[in-house]
Amino acid sequence: MSNLGDDTQKLAREVDFLKALVRVPSDNPPGDCAPHAEVAGQLLEELGFTVERHVVPEPFVKSYGMKSVINLVVRERFGSGKGPVIALNAHGDVVPPGQGWTYDPYGAEEKGGAIYGRGAAVSKSDFATYTFALLGLKEKPEGLDGTVELHFTYDEEAGGFVGPKWLLEHDVTKPDYAISAGFSYAVVVAHNGALHLEIVVRGKQAHAAMPETGADALEAATAILDAIYAERRRLYGIISATPGIGSPKITVGLISGGINTNVVPDRIVMRVDRRLTPEEDGASVEAELSALIEQAVAGRPGIEIECRRIILAEPLRTLPGTEKLVETIQKHAAAVLGETPPATAVPLYTDARHYTAAGIPTVLYGAGPRSILEANAHAADEHVRISDLKAATQVIEATLRDLLTA
Repeated sequence: MSNLGDDTQKLAREVDFLKALVRVPSDNPPGDCAPHAEVAGQLLEELGFTVERHVVPEPFVKSYGMKSVINLVVRERFGSGKGPVIALNAHGDVVPPGQGWTYDPYGAEEKGGAIYGRGAAVSKSDFATYTFALLGLKEKPEGLDGTVELHFTYDEEAGGFVGPKWLLEHDVTKPDYAISAGFSYAVVVAHNGALHLEIVVRGKQAHAAMPETGADALEAATAILDAIYAERRRLYGIISATPGIGSPKITVGLISGGINTNVVPDRIVMRVDRRLTPEEDGASVEAELSALIEQAVAGRPGIEIECRRIILAEPLRTLPGTEKLVETIQKHAAAVLGETPPATAVPLYTDARHYTAAGIPTVLYGAGPRSILEANAHAADEHVRISDLKAATQVIEATLRDLLTA
């Protein structure tokens, strides 16, 4: 077992570990994430862990718009191993940097007590949080019984289907509890889901001098837009019973089509984002939205509609047993942070939902500030404070000790 030295040395090693991960690009898209997984696997092995590399077959990866995925799994058994199995899941894929950075997105520069770079907060920081919490258990394993697994996956930005869902469906893991990447000042127990639909409106092209001889796909598309924005107004009147969620949302994010200025457009493509509350069922929402779209253009001669699902991410729902995770994390976070992080819900969605879909009580908790906005997550100059990284590691280690102590 590695001698990690005192707390200062441990934190320095953890910071170096995180910086090494930030310096390796893992943008998704394009989703060529195997190189990052190889670096992460090597770093884990240098810390004394045995690393399983689960390569997802290329055709399956490509079906989700990615190029390469290797899921990393580490298993550490304590005592008899008959105690609970607890999974710690974080994702190594990140959104592309975009514009506006004042730091190198892959520089992992340390300034003012923070580490800057794409993925520093979401969620390469929790590769470090969970790894060094587990190292802490290995240093002092007395009285522990059960198993801790690290699940480091690479497709959260594409929906988690070849990450956590793939591990669970292929019986690579069957944990009793899961803790997934999050921030330090709240324990997330539920979140929204999302439905992405592509709507293809087909008509018939014609010369702009004689538009009546064609079937204008753009004119039909405006009727669909009217229906969708009326639906948006209706949804504002529905409030989720889960605190922190608010109302369902719908947005048209992309529109493309047309041939030329002087041609009646024969094809318009739109993409719609519909956010689901924990009370909603994704398949039912999809059927209702498709019916709304079709009804908006019913009876228009020469117009055809196709609705294609891009992604359906069900919400993260609070399962029985979640309260044990929440209470344990809150107890130790109060001791470390001097305040009790609330159990709350958030209106975004993550790949943690795949664990609850498999019946595994799951919460989101890890290294980060009070909000995504504060961390600049998915924005320029993304960063994580080293003090929050240290605190989250302490909280997770103490939480695991409690859960693994008979």
